[in-house]
Amino acid sequence: MRIGDFEILDERFRPLVKPAAKVEKLFEGCRWAEGPAYFPAHRSLVWSDIPNDRMLRWDEATGATGVFRQPAGHSNGNTVDREGRLVTCEHGNRRVTRTEHDGRITVVADRFEGKRFNSPNDVVVKSDGSIWFTDPAYGIDSDYEGHKGESEIGACHVYRVDPHSGAVRIVADDFVRPNGLAFSTDERLLYISDTGAPHKPDGPRHMRVFRVGDDGRLSGGEVFAVCTEGVFDGFRLDDEGHIWTSAGDGVHCYHPDGTLIGKVHVPERVANVVFGWPKRNRLFICATTSLYSVLLAVNGARTF
Repeated sequence: MRIGDFEILDERFRPLVKPAAKVEKLFEGCRWAEGPAYFPAHRSLVWSDIPNDRMLRWDEATGATGVFRQPAGHSNGNTVDREGRLVTCEHGNRRVTRTEHDGRITVVADRFEGKRFNSPNDVVVKSDGSIWFTDPAYGIDSDYEGHKGESEIGACHVYRVDPHSGAVRIVADDFVRPNGLAFSTDERLLYISDTGAPHKPDGPRHMRVFRVGDDGRLSGGEVFAVCTEGVFDGFRLDDEGHIWTSAGDGVHCYHPDGTLIGKVHVPERVANVVFGWPKRNRLFICATTSLYSVLLAVNGARTF
């Protein structure tokens, strides 16, 4: 059932949305909008425009958008750590960085066993301070999203950076193109999408779920859901455990049991989302050339 910008596929979706709420366009003019990160302290959103090698900042109080950083290392995924600092995946520099409160940039990780990463893509920070990120090859495939080059590692993995030693470890090594990732609300599960379908015959267009051990090791890895339109890219969870994920025709919402229960229709292909606003009930959507948002009847999971 289509009601405004929402499509109800399962009655469990209905309480999560308000039919009167509309998808609003906040900014246009990107080439490929990605990696939204919301900062509650100054009520603003920072996101990446990868091909244009810039990061943009939308101010909630004024509605104005300006350049946050340019050049930006062809940044892609961003998140906010537990101390309110920006953590960024940089395609062009093949590294993960942290922007300190005074503006200095700290390199979190740029190599594994002496070899440069492909092009770190998306990143999350666990409550213990560990940093988890995916490393497909989009930034070295061509000069469009980074700098064309060869993979030194020779594969696309998922990594964890130890919060104390800074040591980097592979936590998952059986992906074609690992992409978005997010923890469940209790951090006992880690969801990771694989956008390998365009790169391999019968390649994956699914999201997998792993169990997270106390030692930071993963087990399981079963397919949680298969994308019905395009591929899953970035995604976030609300505080009830629903997954709000990018897809080819908008944002898809999955129940924790793996059922697709509803959609938010967006005019452009969606790359990533994040919850924001004082009550975390506004979903910000990076979709191809534009930044959108929509108010929901559910709150985003607290990650800071």
